[in-house]
Amino acid sequence: MTTTEATVAHAHKLSMLTLTALVVGSMVGAGVFSLPRRFAAETGVAGALIAWVIAGSGMLMLALVFQNLAVRKPQLDAGVYAYAKAGFGEYLGFFSAFGYWASSCVGNVTYWVLIMSTIGAVVPGLGDGDTLLAAAISSVGVWVFYLLIRRGVREAAAINRVVTVAKVVPILVFMVLALFVLDPAVFADNWSGHGDLGSLPDQVRGTMLATVFVFLGVEGASVYSRHARRREDVGRATVLGFVMVLSIFASVTIVSYGVMPAAEIAELRQPSMAGVLEEAVGEWGKVFISVGLLVSVLGAYLAWTLMAAEVLYVAAADHDMPRFLGRTNAADVPGPALLMTTVLVQVVLVVTMFSEDAFNFALDLTAALSLIPLLLAAAYALKLAVTRETYADRPEGHTREYVVAALATLYLTFLLWAAGLDLLLLSFIIYACATVLFVMTRREQGRRLFSSGELVIFALSILGAGVGVAGLVTGWIEL
Repeated sequence: MTTTEATVAHAHKLSMLTLTALVVGSMVGAGVFSLPRRFAAETGVAGALIAWVIAGSGMLMLALVFQNLAVRKPQLDAGVYAYAKAGFGEYLGFFSAFGYWASSCVGNVTYWVLIMSTIGAVVPGLGDGDTLLAAAISSVGVWVFYLLIRRGVREAAAINRVVTVAKVVPILVFMVLALFVLDPAVFADNWSGHGDLGSLPDQVRGTMLATVFVFLGVEGASVYSRHARRREDVGRATVLGFVMVLSIFASVTIVSYGVMPAAEIAELRQPSMAGVLEEAVGEWGKVFISVGLLVSVLGAYLAWTLMAAEVLYVAAADHDMPRFLGRTNAADVPGPALLMTTVLVQVVLVVTMFSEDAFNFALDLTAALSLIPLLLAAAYALKLAVTRETYADRPEGHTREYVVAALATLYLTFLLWAAGLDLLLLSFIIYACATVLFVMTRREQGRRLFSSGELVIFALSILGAGVGVAGLVTGWIEL
């Protein structure tokens, strides 16, 4: 079963194999095609190896957190959002749901930028995917997909069967061919990178958001845990899918350093994987990767649009979002949630036209928006370990779970620092706007708008958003 079929299989329970495919399908998307250029622009081989060790270890801890939570809290569905709510209250749970949804939407924009940049190699008017023409064509595509998904899931699933093959085959071919032509001398020359990239810690920090972006989807099985045949399968699928994807991502990055100088990789247009393979085997390599990217990215857009709509739908069903977002149409598609998802994608597409680097801006903002929901989930696992809630059956202790949760929380806190103040403030602007939906929900239920604790969180979000807007107006924050 493909990712999209698993996403919408409301009538069938999903096996571990299917859940693993969901995780892999969610994680292997547009990001991997852009990795060579992003890493080469920030670091050399040494920094890349360290970055993958840090990112792999940190994200493995997070995967183990989701594995543990799936077993310890089997009644909680839609993982990321539900864990934040259970651990820290309705308002932060709401922020988690909205942030995860917004992150998925902004991430979808990177797909359209990549598509337009790929076609831009033969149609100059599309530039690097950030021109007016590129935004206009992308907008048409966004609404065509909206109409396709709105018709029902059967059509979407049929498309994704083709996409699954188109996504994996080009990546595997790239790794094999790049490894075959790898030049040890070039690889050695790229050990420290090119030019003045700063200290090794600075180089590693520069790659951190890229690793967050490509690892989004590690929580995919948790998001659809309510469809799992067995709760244990959710955690196992999360870890297995993560290990598979980590090996792919790290391999694509490292072998590229052995094909051409890092300075040249850093100047390639996106998708940079196409440029690297062209250097390795000729023009056909570029065409092969470009065609594979176009098909696979459209499929990734499809899967993540469904996932984003699912988050809003489940939150509304749990009375944590306005009731209108919990409605479905005759085809069992959450129409209002899908429409809201499409509208945000459209808005961000317009914003990218004012960005200096549309793809990296959307990539970094996607990663930054996802950090708070993921951090809250890890902190909830840590809270369970500290309070020993759900560990009454473990008189021998729970040191492993405690250490895993603590390391995951520490890692995600480090990522918030690595993201930088400007991206965090941009995230605050989006989070603050979300409070309108929270107020709508409370009024529908006839409840007090904010408790005293929630009012403090609200004030902090408004303050952060205000500073962010001021930064944009004064030019201190650049898109």
